[in-house]
Amino acid sequence: MQDPIAKTEESDSDLPEAFAVNGLGLPVKVFALRQGLYRKAKREPGFRFYSLYGQILRPDVLRSAWERVAGNDGAPGVDGVSIQAVRSSPTGVEGFLAEVFEALKSKTYRPQAVKRVYIEKDNGKLRPLGIPTVRDRVVQMAVLLLLEPIFEADFLDCSMGFRPRRSAHQALEEVRRNLRQGRTAVYDADLASYFDTIPHENLMKCVEKRVADRSVLTLIRMWLKAIVVEDDDAGGKGGKKFSRSKQGTPQGGVISPLLANLYLHWFDKMFHRSDGPYRWANARMVRYADDFVILAKFVGWRIEGFVSSVLEGRMKLSINRSKTRTVKLSDPGESLDFLGYTFRYDRDLYGGENRYLNVFPSKKSLQKERNKLREITGPSRCFLPVVTLIAQVNMNLRGWGAYFSRGYPAKALRQINSFAVQRLTWHLQRRSQRPFHPPKGISWYEQLHRLGLVPLPGSVSRQ
Repeated sequence: MQDPIAKTEESDSDLPEAFAVNGLGLPVKVFALRQGLYRKAKREPGFRFYSLYGQILRPDVLRSAWERVAGNDGAPGVDGVSIQAVRSSPTGVEGFLAEVFEALKSKTYRPQAVKRVYIEKDNGKLRPLGIPTVRDRVVQMAVLLLLEPIFEADFLDCSMGFRPRRSAHQALEEVRRNLRQGRTAVYDADLASYFDTIPHENLMKCVEKRVADRSVLTLIRMWLKAIVVEDDDAGGKGGKKFSRSKQGTPQGGVISPLLANLYLHWFDKMFHRSDGPYRWANARMVRYADDFVILAKFVGWRIEGFVSSVLEGRMKLSINRSKTRTVKLSDPGESLDFLGYTFRYDRDLYGGENRYLNVFPSKKSLQKERNKLREITGPSRCFLPVVTLIAQVNMNLRGWGAYFSRGYPAKALRQINSFAVQRLTWHLQRRSQRPFHPPKGISWYEQLHRLGLVPLPGSVSRQ
């Protein structure tokens, strides 16, 4: 029987950029393997892959998985083994990968418990984050390298989040394009704890539509049902609490974003069917992971009913009604917040009667950045040298400015610039042992600039 993923003589012209260009720097044979998987899946939408497990065992695949995990670094899991600990162990990385290979080959591999920690959300609530061990992250990455091209061949263009060569900026541009085409009624949806509530059996049925290899399916089931360990704060004695997940794919797992995208892919497909809103309402959907908006010229009970019946009825998810709403951006004063940006039609800046589509960082995004700058320049940072502190502020500003460079961000960038100067001035003035003051005749802004502060280009508007 011919190998279904054997290398063909086809050119790269039939591939999307994510698989035509080796942006990950993978070994040539691993990159070619991913190309073959993508081509096979694209050519035969109904094909189920039955010989994947052996590909996971390939030394070049496991090495590639290690390099990607090591590049991301990350905290150690429940075993306390870090990336650096693997490197500095007596047998080194080669010994570590040999152990992983033997466990997979002999089918004795079992995932260790997932370490659960909590990170604070913008609203003050806590979001659970699962941290698998380094070993489990490597195995998950090896599986991801093979499954990603298969499911990428199926995913639709409306999905932008956690996919190779796709970004939040592309999602934002799609929203702006549809608004300019007249789809100014927007159904702004919010799913309640999506990653934590995906039904395991339903998710596995989605995986099985493309994967027939029982060994790979077993790996995924084991990861989904892995024991979760977290600190038992209620006991007050530093104890641990153990539980086993009955639903959800924990954020923090290497393979979780792909599985989460896969499950909502079936919502995308139903939306675009001949009996879906794409056809009968000329509506368009833009989705970034579990955040999505539906844009149309009119949004009424029929679209809202479709979303509810599919997501809550068929897919057993929950819509957060308090955060889900329909916005008519054609109405004065109405606005849409999506992926950190605000979309709003404002009056012409030169006094004309026409309105223009204004796109700028949202109030929530501005507040989040102010909070981050407060953290960087807080009292606990007084021990840092001034130049080091300013370098950390610069790094934060660069990242924030790069993301919020779309639309008309000039006003927001100036506000953040001003706040950064204010925080640094306050911080340096209150240093208890060595209070800082600029030379006579030099303003604080000029002195901070001399010390290396690089302000955001707040006077420039980028389209």
